[in-house]
Amino acid sequence: MISRIRGTLLDRSGETVEIDTASGIVYEVQVPTNVLGRLPPAGSEVEMRTLQVVREDDVSLYGFLAAHERTLFMRLLGASGVGAKLALAMMSTYTAERLARALAERDITALTQVSGIGRKTAERIVIDLADKVTDLAATGGARGAGGDMVQGAVAALVALGYEFTKADAAVRATLAQDGEPDSTDELIRRALRGA
Repeated sequence: MISRIRGTLLDRSGETVEIDTASGIVYEVQVPTNVLGRLPPAGSEVEMRTLQVVREDDVSLYGFLAAHERTLFMRLLGASGVGAKLALAMMSTYTAERLARALAERDITALTQVSGIGRKTAERIVIDLADKVTDLAATGGARGAGGDMVQGAVAALVALGYEFTKADAAVRATLAQDGEPDSTDELIRRALRGA
């Protein structure tokens, strides 16, 4: 298995990068857009943690900058009905920390924002992974009952017309700045002031 690649970043197109190694072999690596945005410009040295996925008709290499990103990707592949393309879409929509938090908090609304995931698929993924990603979920932010408060506040902002990702960011920023409020209503008011 190819677990890391170190070399010169040659090309970035779509969700694919090419890395030229010292041995002269050029690897094509598929990466989530969240990782793509953090890569240095073409011509720079880069080291990626990789996962090789072998299917009957295809061998693909997926790349990540951090170990926890690769770990989350592997766990996503272990969920029922999640293939490499859907796992890549999930990790392109959210950072690894936010995705792990959504899974751990059983946030169906967040998961259904990913292209290709409907409510039933999101529920199945949560059943498979909620308890398996708690170690990867960010320590910041509310969990348990607080997680319900966060979900309620985000859902309310979405109902008011905010995009999900902006609503989620506003609620998380409010929690980080002001601490956990006494109620969901208070969290919504604070997030609206900050949004």
